[in-house]
Amino acid sequence: MRKAIKVGLTGTTGAGKSTISEELKKYGYAIIDADAVARLATEKGSPLLPKLAEAFGQDVLNGDGTLNRKALAKRAFGTPEATKLLNDITHPEIIRLIEKKINGAFWDGYEAVIIDAPQLFESKMAYQCNFIVSVVAPRDIRIKRIMERDELTQEEAERRINSQLSDDFFRENSDVVIENDGDEQKLKEQALYVARLIEVKISGEATLGF
Repeated sequence: MRKAIKVGLTGTTGAGKSTISEELKKYGYAIIDADAVARLATEKGSPLLPKLAEAFGQDVLNGDGTLNRKALAKRAFGTPEATKLLNDITHPEIIRLIEKKINGAFWDGYEAVIIDAPQLFESKMAYQCNFIVSVVAPRDIRIKRIMERDELTQEEAERRINSQLSDDFFRENSDVVIENDGDEQKLKEQALYVARLIEVKISGEATLGF
């Protein structure tokens, strides 16, 4: 008997998770981008903005009332305590919106929903998933990627990385671990393996190793 499932897709920042997400989308699965939901949750007028300003300083808001994301990131990723505070403020609303999107995807007939979330474990959403896929990559490659992607200095990139869970944590707490060494073809092949595993889970047939 076929059943709808939730797949957690996570891993270290700059490891190539978005590439896996885009590949899985080609196989017809619903993709929920937690980063996009987080941006939606902190748009101008959101009740989260006054809470963030109170916690991290009024200057994390621009003059027009929008969120200064770079200023917030600099404060929030400065220490583990600050990162936890950010998560405590934002996660409940982000999770509410993600759950709404999950329900909508299942209502629309999708058999698998991929929750693309860098903080899948920190938000506790991992415990809702049928299985978890993590993407990891060498630290130097990740630093280069996020410096280019987010226009960060090396110090800012390293601070961002240091605020996250370790590679070993993802390896120990995931059902599938994708090691991205920069070979794009290999990454796509690993995405295909995950797609096959999703189909196995949906169909309820014998598993591919767990």
